[in-house]
Amino acid sequence: MTARSIPLNSFTQALKDPARWRKFFSYLSDFLANAVLQLRTYKKLYPGLMHALIFWGVTLQVLGTAINLMQMQLFIPFVELPFPRGGLYLAFELAMDMAGVAILLGVSLALFRRLVQRPKTLETRWDDLAALALLALIPLAGFTLESLRLVATTPPWSAWSPVGSSLAAGLQALGVTPEWATAAHDWFFWGHAALALTLVGSIPFTKLRHLVFTPLNVLLRERRKAGELQPIENIDEAELLGVGKVSEFTPRQLLSFDACVRCGRCEEACPAAASGMPFTPRLLVQSLRQAMLDSLGKPNGKAEHLLDEHVPEEAIWSCTTCGACQASCPAFVNAIDEIVDMRRYRVLTTGRLPKSVADMLRNMERQGNPWGIPADERLAWIEELQLRELAPGESTDVLFFMGCAATFDERNKKSARAFVHLLRTIGADVAVLGLDEMCCGECARRLGHEALFQEFARQNIETLSKVSYKRIVTQCPHCYNTLKNEYRQFGANLAIQHYTEYLAEHAAALPVVSPNGAQPVVYHDSCYLGRYNQVYRQPRQVLENADVHLVEMQKHGEGSFCCGGGGGQMWMETNPNTRINHRRLEQALETNASTIATACPYCLLMFDDAVRSKGLGEKLEVVDIAEILEKRLN
Repeated sequence: MTARSIPLNSFTQALKDPARWRKFFSYLSDFLANAVLQLRTYKKLYPGLMHALIFWGVTLQVLGTAINLMQMQLFIPFVELPFPRGGLYLAFELAMDMAGVAILLGVSLALFRRLVQRPKTLETRWDDLAALALLALIPLAGFTLESLRLVATTPPWSAWSPVGSSLAAGLQALGVTPEWATAAHDWFFWGHAALALTLVGSIPFTKLRHLVFTPLNVLLRERRKAGELQPIENIDEAELLGVGKVSEFTPRQLLSFDACVRCGRCEEACPAAASGMPFTPRLLVQSLRQAMLDSLGKPNGKAEHLLDEHVPEEAIWSCTTCGACQASCPAFVNAIDEIVDMRRYRVLTTGRLPKSVADMLRNMERQGNPWGIPADERLAWIEELQLRELAPGESTDVLFFMGCAATFDERNKKSARAFVHLLRTIGADVAVLGLDEMCCGECARRLGHEALFQEFARQNIETLSKVSYKRIVTQCPHCYNTLKNEYRQFGANLAIQHYTEYLAEHAAALPVVSPNGAQPVVYHDSCYLGRYNQVYRQPRQVLENADVHLVEMQKHGEGSFCCGGGGGQMWMETNPNTRINHRRLEQALETNASTIATACPYCLLMFDDAVRSKGLGEKLEVVDIAEILEKRLN
């Protein structure tokens, strides 16, 4: 076997690998959908239509100009491109005119939005207006050039260039002769070319750089699950623990800073920004980009100071990691990764973090749970529920991963008790891990203590490997997301369901009765259950099976508004005037529902707190779905 045949064989084997082809077509379809068709831009009708008119108009104009250039012997010596001809040429002329009209219409919509509507989340800088001016002047110059050509040549097919022929008729009415049009044509040709070259030359220096960087970011972005954070590999030996300098961000992250177009969609979706907290994803990403630019040519030490100068400390701790910004961004910029990286640096390297965060992390280190309650109290609760503890080597059908909230929080104990009752009604074979169950570590990871999270993950994975079960069921979406998506990073592929998924499968075994005069119930989508794991249907199905009169908030499903408890916010001290749970409660009150149903212990606590703060406890009830079903058991 020669040295040259080895890579050839490897290449041949790669071509025969179906997995590689599936990955290739997955990347290709994703690129076509999100970089070429830009489907995410259409989630908002007005800006989506505006962008489509400009993008496709420019695309057709560029392709048409390339075809025109290829007609010249300068580019193809002694050969004339045989396209378009005949009827195709007439269609080509019409398409080019319509493309120019589309650009002008799109630019007009953009100017109206920026100068008249002026949404507060849309920032207008000089380069925004410069780009729109160039995009408007180029088709205007092109139409003028075309009208001069039509005046000079008077072809019989001029009607197929409706805009150009209309302008030509206007010029002739003003007394423009074919001789004058011929002389002026050359000047307008070079002016048109100069404008086009100016637009191309401005790409690196204006927001038009997104024409290059956004498709690259779509193609090269991390392909992780939405609810999955990047781990610190070999954390015991790692030199970098988080990000303290701009240069420590990965190349993909730096690319994403340039891919951001400041459209403001992330800010519109952000619950922290909507509630008046000192944070918006747009400003964070743009601040990081500015820090990146300012750090060019600077020593690493200065780069670190620049990062601190550009990113306020309170902004780092205001994010709920709800994923709304990530889901709404057409460029797939993920600000959550940068926030968690900066939190990791403060927690693991500098120790510079809010007192409430430090207290919670200390509770997890000492007692193994965020509440700081001794782990031994878990046993008393398990005995009260009369649940079987699963010893190493034993098996069960349903392994109930209780989570810290259902174990140590008094309010969530009620929903856990209701769910256990439902399990017994179904006749499920259920058991728990007992004292061997550790906190899943989700809050520690979101707040930046990656080392503590990985320790909890390793212990839980080891415990789970010693028992047998058909499925893990948990009430907490944070536990659900962590065990399902993030424990895979450490070799665990766990069969896990959220309890609403399990109950939806066993609805026929729950003999519920319909209440008399049922009051409307509004269901709140948990970010970690819905947006991160696409579990929207099952909670509603469970409620509908119980004959609940279900109503929806305006922001629901993928566009749901966070309760304010994610990303460690459950444990942080916040300004009473900017609390996200109060804003979400206002949205629930707009439905006139008498009951708010949740499927997450954090959501339950955040709504409870907001209801008590507003003094609405007597007329508005906050309950878990399991509690609703338990009350309706026959």
